[in-house]
Amino acid sequence: MDVKSLKKQAAETAAEWVESGMVVGLGSGSTAIFATRRLAQRLGQGELQDILGVPTSLATEAAANALGIPLTTLAARPRVDMTIDGADEVDPDLNVIKGGGGALLREKIVAQVSARLVIVVDESKLSQRLGTRFYVPVETAPFSWESQAGFLEHQGAEVALRMDEGRPYRTDQGNLILDCRFGPIADAAELAATLKSRAGIVEHGLFIGMASDVVVAGVDGVRHLRKP
Repeated sequence: MDVKSLKKQAAETAAEWVESGMVVGLGSGSTAIFATRRLAQRLGQGELQDILGVPTSLATEAAANALGIPLTTLAARPRVDMTIDGADEVDPDLNVIKGGGGALLREKIVAQVSARLVIVVDESKLSQRLGTRFYVPVETAPFSWESQAGFLEHQGAEVALRMDEGRPYRTDQGNLILDCRFGPIADAAELAATLKSRAGIVEHGLFIGMASDVVVAGVDGVRHLRKP
């Protein structure tokens, strides 16, 4: 089975857990979009009523509008019942790396006010230790971003400024992203705290202790992992 089909299975499984009346965080990226599309189908078929979506990126907002999903904001609805989002890597404790698509700041803002954060992935995203399979995206202010790159290199990372068609990639907030290859991270929580303490670093892609559920689709079917 191809990876796209596995992503679709995982995302649509999570989308079935959404109930009428919920405020739902709509994740960003190639896996989460399948959940958004399935929610739109369920609305259109009358299976769901009165849900409101909170998009985690401008791209997701545009997709949800096109699909007819009613949207709201955290100003109007500060508590989200469930967020469905993808991830770039997941460890056995359900800590994850996110931000490969560039929406890590908005994704984390929505995740931290969600009663339930459901991560949907194909089985290739599982690893025993974060950093083994994927880099850590770090969103930085454009001002003096080179000093943040130097700081990250001092922490042991191989740092690359993310580019987009020959120009520095810009997030929805106009910030830059430094993709940092740490290799397998011995203590992801400690690294997350170190990155958070640095002025100029707006946010990082380590989501520690935030996921309540992970839906994993593989060749043997779909598994539901829950936070201990």
